Amino acid sequence: MNEIFMRRSIRQYEPRPVEPEKIERILRAAMAAPSAGNQQPWEFYVVRDRKKIAELAKSHEYAGCAAGAPVVIVPCVKTDGLRFPELAEIDLAIATENILLEIVAQGLGGVWLAIAPLTERVEKVSAILGLGAGLRAFALVPLGYPAETKEPQDRFRPERVHYVD
Repeated sequence: MNEIFMRRSIRQYEPRPVEPEKIERILRAAMAAPSAGNQQPWEFYVVRDRKKIAELAKSHEYAGCAAGAPVVIVPCVKTDGLRFPELAEIDLAIATENILLEIVAQGLGGVWLAIAPLTERVEKVSAILGLGAGLRAFALVPLGYPAETKEPQDRFRPERVHYVD
């Protein structure tokens, strides 16, 4: 569980590719996430094309750091045929957290850049990737070998814990 405490938002990357086997491990971790009714409402776009990454980096005001990443994973919500459509984005959030934790386990760095539920961002990223009906962008996760280091933070706040005995 060390990855939980070591995970930090990394926005600067070395200019070296990420091995395919590491990307597969990250995607396996994403798809191991629990989901409501086991609906697994996800598809993942692995963007390595430099032109597409440059476009994604311009998709909103906080996405610029994606430009330097060798890989951007875009988790997408499948919207058709879901038993619990109102829970699909929660399922994607869990899968995205698994991505971030496995990034750390693979010796890489990454950051979650929010897309959903902001309609303008969702539409822009969906258009960049040419997503069809029934699929919508959820987040951008730029990743790579970190070119920066950040110390772990202790975010535990006992005053936010309430025991009901």
